[in-house]
Amino acid sequence: MAALPSALGGYPERDERREGRLDRLLAGVRYIAGGARAPARDLQRIVGLTDDAARDLDDATDLAAQARALRPALRRAGLRDIRAAARCFALVRQAAQQSIGQRHFDVQLIGGWAMLNGRIAEMQTGEGKTLTATLTAAAAALGGRAVHVITVNDYLATRDAADMGPIYRALGLTVGCVHHGMDAAARRAAYRCDVTYCSNKEIAFDYLRDRVALGGRPRPIAMRVDALAAPQEERLLLRGLQFAIVDEADSVLIDEARTPLILSAEAKQGHEEKLHAQALRLARELGDKHFIVRQRGLEITDAGLARLEELCRGLAGIWRGPRRREQLVRQALTALHLFARDRHYLVRDGKVQIIDENTGRLMADRSWEHGLHQLIELKEGCEATGRRETLARISYQRFFRRYLELAGMTGTAGEVATELWSVYRLRVAIIPTHRPMRRVRHRDRIFGRADAKWHAVVERVRGLTGQGRPVLIGTRSVAASEELARRLDAAGIAYRLLNARQDREEAEIVARAGEPSCVTVATNMAGRGTDIKLAPGVAQAGGLHVIATELNDSPRIDRQLFGRCGRQGDLGSCEAILAIDEDLIGSYLPGASALRGFSRLRLAGRAVFALAQWRAGRVHSRARRDLLDLDDYFGDMLAFAGRGE
Repeated sequence: MAALPSALGGYPERDERREGRLDRLLAGVRYIAGGARAPARDLQRIVGLTDDAARDLDDATDLAAQARALRPALRRAGLRDIRAAARCFALVRQAAQQSIGQRHFDVQLIGGWAMLNGRIAEMQTGEGKTLTATLTAAAAALGGRAVHVITVNDYLATRDAADMGPIYRALGLTVGCVHHGMDAAARRAAYRCDVTYCSNKEIAFDYLRDRVALGGRPRPIAMRVDALAAPQEERLLLRGLQFAIVDEADSVLIDEARTPLILSAEAKQGHEEKLHAQALRLARELGDKHFIVRQRGLEITDAGLARLEELCRGLAGIWRGPRRREQLVRQALTALHLFARDRHYLVRDGKVQIIDENTGRLMADRSWEHGLHQLIELKEGCEATGRRETLARISYQRFFRRYLELAGMTGTAGEVATELWSVYRLRVAIIPTHRPMRRVRHRDRIFGRADAKWHAVVERVRGLTGQGRPVLIGTRSVAASEELARRLDAAGIAYRLLNARQDREEAEIVARAGEPSCVTVATNMAGRGTDIKLAPGVAQAGGLHVIATELNDSPRIDRQLFGRCGRQGDLGSCEAILAIDEDLIGSYLPGASALRGFSRLRLAGRAVFALAQWRAGRVHSRARRDLLDLDDYFGDMLAFAGRGE
């Protein structure tokens, strides 16, 4: 159990310890002995104890006063004392019932207790993870921790802070929310609250800003000296990394862990735009035989290097050096051939905006590094932004491992339980459902080519809407969603489109997706954190039907999409209608293209997709490990040089 933050100085966080072979061996033994993923049988005692504690609540005393009286016990006994936690859970449940008219189910008590014990609670989609988190957050806050409830985007953070805020306030706790566009003073005030809701990107970059202000890792003596010149409260944003609850934990801790977080500032401008324009011109002179596209990038062949040398004759400066010109042209080829408009980015208001591949949402304030963003801007005819200088960087793995106490919740942790343990030392607890699951999974339908797939999707939608059932259709890209939209238009089928172009209307579109015969076409952005409530009469017609038109690199993201239906015991069904000639197969199993000539595929098609997803998982896992190793290396080098991260 971590020590109380008050004992750790002004900016508490966990010290990183590099593991040796013996450490990894002992961790492996603990993993085998305890299991990284196990049912929550050992956690169910909390239900009876919470019910017992509820009978002892004083109806004559307000909840905030009872919560204040509980603080010393939680601080003295610790958060993992089950009897103190049960008394706290009883108070939180009563506060929820009085303030927002919702009462925690028994399975939510189990989930809250799992997280208070530093685990990932695997709760099926629709089981009420947002409400569950209030149990853990309130207990940790009453125990003296600064609590961060971290989710995948600003929309969910703002929504959850507003919806759950009355519960905390009924207990005498303050609640804040951090989102994009806030100034430093507003952020600082939000982080001073007992419980703060925020997205993973916002809090990670705020942490990097604090690191820049501190000049590296927080050092208690140096912080006290600096405080004589300027109060710490006016310089820093956070109160350290004390207790985090990560919503959609697999998305944040695993899927997004392949990309480093880099805090940058405008740098002095040189001749970069001219160099990038020349690199694009040279890259367009190279043909298919001059480069090879691989799973993890692009390589220029020997023939390509010879052709490049020939093209650079007569050019001065940097183009005379073989290594530097190869790097520039390889980046230009990457911009031309590996990054596609309406899949990896949008062009909006003359600017290139990145699309998050896991959620389908725009990341307007993010840019690719090493000149790639500027190359894509020039490729699209946009004005190139200036070169940026790195101020600080960190990976999500290193950031979250610095929390004194870390927990999370998600509907899909099973496939990555081993990695969650090996990287974060987090076990997964499988939480039972409140009501029996009634979701029906139909057999996959796999075609050789996309045209046949889209035709089958349109006909399936026509049949389902004729029965009065709403349909949610998932795609992986803006381009694919708009291709399906054109075909639905041609068939005379009304629909609502939800992708990165319509991200501002997400809440309204999702709110209507459960109406009779409503058709919603969506990218991955509809896959997490959003509830589709069924209109009256829809459940009797069979409930919501979900169609996946492409599989994602990870089966977990597919499961999130299918989890939009059949929630909380409702009727619902789902299926995948696929084609061999899609990006997943082309990227990770290109040899399967021989199957495109077949009109329908069954066993062979399913095996092909399963193998492609397995290969994609291996590639992404290796990329995350490589990034963590690189991050450790940079940390060591900067520490040796006496500089911050």
